[in-house]
This record gives sequence, C-alpha cells and structure tokens, in this order.
Amino acid sequence: MSANQQVLASLGVSPQFIAIAHGASPYISVYPWSSGFGTRYANPSTLPAGIGNAVAFNPTVTAIAVAHNTSPNVSVYPWSKGFGTKYANPSSLVPANGRAVTFNPAGTDIAVAHTSYPYISVYPWSSGFGTRYTEPSSVPSSVGYGVTFNPAGTDIAVAHSASPYISVYPWSSGFGTRYANPSTLPVSYGFGVAFNPEGTVVAIAHRNSPYISVYPWSSGFGTKYANPSSLPAGRGRGVAFNPEGTALAVSHETSPYISVYPWSSGFGTKYANPSTLPATNGYGVDFSPDGKTIAIAAGYSTNTAVYPWSAGFGAKYANPSTLPAGSNNGIAFGAA
Repeated sequence: MSANQQVLASLGVSPQFIAIAHGASPYISVYPWSSGFGTRYANPSTLPAGIGNAVAFNPTVTAIAVAHNTSPNVSVYPWSKGFGTKYANPSSLVPANGRAVTFNPAGTDIAVAHTSYPYISVYPWSSGFGTRYTEPSSVPSSVGYGVTFNPAGTDIAVAHSASPYISVYPWSSGFGTRYANPSTLPVSYGFGVAFNPEGTVVAIAHRNSPYISVYPWSSGFGTKYANPSSLPAGRGRGVAFNPEGTALAVSHETSPYISVYPWSSGFGTKYANPSTLPATNGYGVDFSPDGKTIAIAAGYSTNTAVYPWSAGFGAKYANPSTLPAGSNNGIAFGAA
C-alpha cells in the first residue's frame, strides 16, 4: 500500500475508485469501486502520450497521475468522479520514460522514477507542477522502476536497476544525503518498493531469487529479515503492505503471480493462492484503504485480478464490462 493509501486508511475511508495504467490507448482506465467494478469513467480529453506504466491518486483524491513511456512521461489530471482538463506539463520535463509515480503524504510533492539520468525527478505540487527539485548529490545508479515516500514524508525510496538496487534519501522539500546501503543488498534489479504503515520496515521486490527483500527501517537500514520459507515463484515486480501492516503482498512473474504473507517483524507462512489465479505476470499490487480488497495488475487485459481480502483471498471479482486495453501495468485504489 502506498503512502497515499496509508493516509486514506488513517481517515477510515472506503475504496471508491480503482485506476489501472495499461499498455494501449487510452492508457489509463478508472472505475467506480464498491465490492466490484462500476461503469468505466470517460477517458480524459487529452490522453497520456504512451504506454501507462503506473498510476497514483494524491492523498485527497483530487488529482490522478499517470507515468508513461512517451514525453512528457507523466500526465496529471484533476479528479472528481471523472477526469478534468490535464494540468500543464512541468517546465523541466521528466527526462525519459516514466516507470513509477507517487505523491508525498501531504500531497505537496510528486515524484517520478524514470529510465534516464537522474532516474528520479521530484516536483512541488499545488494544482500543478512547480520547479523541479535539484537532483540528489548521489543519484540512483540506473533506471528507476519504483518510488515511494515513507508515511511521515521524511524519506524517499527509489528501486532501481543497478547495484545497490535501492536508494533512500532524507526528504524535506529536497533530497538529503543518501542513506548508507543495507549490509545485505537485494540481489538484482529493484522493481517495487514500499514502507509499512508505521514506516519501520521497507520492502523491495526484485528480479532474482529470493525476489523480495525486507529490512527494518529507522533513518537507515537494519539487518535484512530472513527470507520467507515459501518464496515468490518468479521476478518480484510490485510490493504492498495492507493498511494494518499485518500482510505483505508481492506481485511477480511465474504462476501463481501473487504471493501474500502474514507480516509481524518477519514473514509468516504464505497464504493459500487464490482459487482463480491472475492470468499472467503480476506487475503491480495494491490493497484498498480499508484493507478489504487486493488488486493485481496482471498483464493481460482479460484478467484484472481483484479479490476480497480477509487474512486470505476471497473469490475473484468479475472483470469490468469495459476492459483496460493492453497489458495491465499499474494499479491503485482511491477513496474520498
């Protein structure tokens, strides 16, 4: 669950929207959500310019951002049960394909992880982009695939494709000095990153076995937690905690495409797989703000893979009547 969703959960709200970033036009689809998909909202009048890789609502669910793979590489729209007119692009564009996007918990900054130097771009946000913040003095070492703020908004983490695969910085309207690397690094490309709701744990989904690495966090990395006894079956692509911090979900390549574990200062025994699996690779995952639903961006548009959640998977919800077009790459709940 993102820092934004943690804010919503703290307000006791229920999910009202589910947004999917996907691989073919219109590249973003948003639906009402109430224990199932409602009728898809009309497309924005100005579409994202290319493949949608990730999507995020701001904490008040008055804006929705899409990271995509064609300039300007991020598009943001007002949101009020439908898309408003797209906000103007930032004066300094995101330099390359947007792979991940998030707002800080206060909704005053927006961060985009991307595929070329400096691999992370952050802007002030107030109903539009401000001037891009100066890049960190020690930039991530390669392609940024994931980005998140901690729940307090005082740290920003970037998952990236070259060692050390995870970079975390103090954040206060700009980057502080990068924290020291963990003593035990993730073993390959970092794709997804998430803090738990208390901000005391940071998890990285990555390319090679064990596919997920989790560390205590307190203004720096603690000793890596032991791997789960039953590993995810393939490359870890997305990671999320539920709002209570009692479950940790990893979306991954290779069947069953989603693995969820009890979490309490370490991995518990993996929950049973859902009775109806996602159809293909899991690229993104999110819990709803009330923790009662889990959604997987599952590659093909024929399977949106959303389930009730209560310490285990319920029966998969029916697909929406109008499916997203192309591969499902990113997914997010929003509530107001």
